[in-house]
Amino acid sequence: MEFTSTQDESALVRAAKEDTEAFARLYDRYVQRLYHYCHHRTNSVHDAEDLTSQTFLAALEAFPRYRWDGHFAAWLFTIARHKVVDYYRRQPSIPLDESMVAPIHIDLALETEISQQEAILLRAIRALSEDEQELIRLRYVAELPFIEIAKALRKSEGATKKMMYRLLARLKSQMEAEHE
Repeated sequence: MEFTSTQDESALVRAAKEDTEAFARLYDRYVQRLYHYCHHRTNSVHDAEDLTSQTFLAALEAFPRYRWDGHFAAWLFTIARHKVVDYYRRQPSIPLDESMVAPIHIDLALETEISQQEAILLRAIRALSEDEQELIRLRYVAELPFIEIAKALRKSEGATKKMMYRLLARLKSQMEAEHE
């Protein structure tokens, strides 16, 4: 996962405050991660593209009121989360699913074993609360650092880390129990 330095981001935000065309550099920095997040939430290329566009448009419109606090990504992904909520008000919910697991092509026995493990993991993830699934999305789909996730979820960084580590331990335990 590649995370940006706060100093570089601060310079980009200052430049964009002075010249809206400089906002394009912030767009370039976040568009892929934001798109992946939206795509994972909707499982639709078209809807993900629309939500990504809507998010950046809303961010650009609200940008004059944005106050730099060192967490631009959290602010941007909070807007995206609101756009996704609006999307789901009009559509049924899509849980975390197979789109989270990349296809692997190896020998048949190993592929079968991996497929069984993926099925166990996906069942466990689907059983999570929406908040827990969102935590996984922000960390592993949007690739946000804990500090940005914490800001987006309005929690402390320590609490966010603790929630993630407990969640991962619980998932690991469930997988081990099912695998025995």
